Amino acid sequence: MNIRNKLTFLFIVIVAVISTLASISIYYSSADYRQDDFYNRLMNKAISTAKLLIEVEEVNASLLRRIERDNPLSLPKEKIIIYNFKNEILFSTDEQLEIKINNQLLDKIRLEEEVRFKQGDYEILGFLFSGVYDRFVVITGAVDIYGLNKLHNLRLILIIVFCASIFVVSIAGYIYAGRALKPISRVVSNVNDISISSLNLRVDEGNGKDEIALLAHTFNEMLDRLESAFKTQKNFIANASHELRTPLTAITGQLEVLLMKDRTSNEYKKSVKSILEDIKNLNSIANKLLLLAQTSNQEQDKVFTKLRVDELLWQAREELLKHHSDYKIEISLSEDLDDQHLTMDGDEQLIKTALTNLIENGCKYSNDHTVYVTLSFQKDKLTLSLRDNGIGISPGDLEIVTEPFQRGKNVITTSGHGIGLSLVDAILKMHKATFKIKSVLNKGTEVIVIMPISA
Repeated sequence: MNIRNKLTFLFIVIVAVISTLASISIYYSSADYRQDDFYNRLMNKAISTAKLLIEVEEVNASLLRRIERDNPLSLPKEKIIIYNFKNEILFSTDEQLEIKINNQLLDKIRLEEEVRFKQGDYEILGFLFSGVYDRFVVITGAVDIYGLNKLHNLRLILIIVFCASIFVVSIAGYIYAGRALKPISRVVSNVNDISISSLNLRVDEGNGKDEIALLAHTFNEMLDRLESAFKTQKNFIANASHELRTPLTAITGQLEVLLMKDRTSNEYKKSVKSILEDIKNLNSIANKLLLLAQTSNQEQDKVFTKLRVDELLWQAREELLKHHSDYKIEISLSEDLDDQHLTMDGDEQLIKTALTNLIENGCKYSNDHTVYVTLSFQKDKLTLSLRDNGIGISPGDLEIVTEPFQRGKNVITTSGHGIGLSLVDAILKMHKATFKIKSVLNKGTEVIVIMPISA
């Protein structure tokens, strides 16, 4: 059963329950009112008859029977019986003895003063009537033909109205459910039109206020993220292919030139050395791409070990100076640091890679190849500052330098691949650390890394 039919069925059930309860309440209220009204009419008529018999001396039982026989106000099949204190009948219109009376009933009426009961079609009322000198038991009964017919007619009307209401509600509910679900159908239709080749399409958000509009808006935000992710992935693949192809092309070209004719030993050595540099460059790119993929898909529950950040800084400095003797890396530690403040939880290889990349960038883009590294403890966090006096980064480039293969416009002539800062960003996020870059063109750059310490 689809949602439209479910809503229609639920709508019918709710209306049916409400209509049933309302009809039952109306019917039984009307039945109680009819019964009370009929017994009141019986009592009023019986009291009038008893007064005529007991209080008016000129009226005897025979005359009263004739009066009652021709009385247009008499109820259908009305019977009136009056007993004295000896349970003797003083007056009766029940000539066929249709109402059965016994002494136990008379005693009960004298005790309770009013008793209502039914015998067959008759509704009977017995009550105690007090005269001037004595008390009498008056029993009256009749058949409420008109009241029962009205009640039967009311029951028929309620059933017809109930059936008609259910029929109307079924049609109206089906139409209403269709109109209510129309925005969802529109959303489904829009979603079906969206594919991997048309991620630029968006779902109609309707009036922008109701829950369906909120759903469509949420879905559009998800499409924005998907489109951005696909574009990033596409650009990443294109840039990675370009970066890998460049050294491969250089290697292929040099080998082809080398094989065109015989060379001297020095020429072979020179070509092999150049090819080796290209292979190292290719290997560096592959390693960085592998690390970037590793950090992007790292499990959140990875078990880290305790690391000394100061030791990793000295190791990174030593490795960089081994390959770049012209680099100057000045490391200073705050005086308030102790062993507890210098320890963090993390992956040693990844943290060392991040620190190496940050220090190498500072040295590479400085005219004096100098970077100043400061390690301090602030507000329960370990703060690492890396400052240089290099060429800086423009405000526009600051927003993109952490994306893969994106570099500042002022470093085009300097060798690099644009992977380092994106790798640093991924590694620090994995370790719940953050970093921000402050830079002024031609004056220098400062990178501030904030890392959590071990508990």
